[in-house]
Amino acid sequence: MFGGEQGCGPHRGSGRGGWSFNPEAFGSWWGSGGRRRGFRGGRMFEQGDLKYVILKLLDEKPRHGYDIMKELEEKSGGAYAPSAGTVYPTLQMLEDMGFASVQLEEGGRKVYSITEAGRSYLQQNKPAVEEVFDRFAELGKSILSDEVMEINRALRDLAAATYGPVRSYYKDAELAGSVREIIQRAVREVREAVERRSSTGGTA
Repeated sequence: MFGGEQGCGPHRGSGRGGWSFNPEAFGSWWGSGGRRRGFRGGRMFEQGDLKYVILKLLDEKPRHGYDIMKELEEKSGGAYAPSAGTVYPTLQMLEDMGFASVQLEEGGRKVYSITEAGRSYLQQNKPAVEEVFDRFAELGKSILSDEVMEINRALRDLAAATYGPVRSYYKDAELAGSVREIIQRAVREVREAVERRSSTGGTA
């Protein structure tokens, strides 16, 4: 998000050797202003859930590991971007269990397909598979909801207001401190609002 024209770094129009902040970089967060992005990393699935998801995708059609990663990102509305270090070990495990098979394409790329044993395993665990995909679909819908998009736009405005005078902060420690305190206070208030909602039985 930072660097070049996507954030804080050399920016066209900023003058020779100049640095500026492009607040539009924040506009792409969670869907507005270009390619969708979302939170990455963290724990998306419970232990063992990912194998169900991958098997279900392979049941639709044979896929490369990269295709699986992109499909998961798209199904979640950009909210979840699994790493190769997560997907490929799971594919290897499925192959070892006899639930997936591998064919090498020209160039050495691996194409994974579900086996009959894999289909039987999916059927035996159908309730668990459906629960995982329902949860996954709900995540995608929530991330792209109107409510979250409104928050996204507010964050974009905050970024623009905060980084507009970025060159002034190192010369004006008092201003920088005031801005920092405002943001920290906002963080506390958001957390308190979420906690109050949760404690009263809200959906947060």
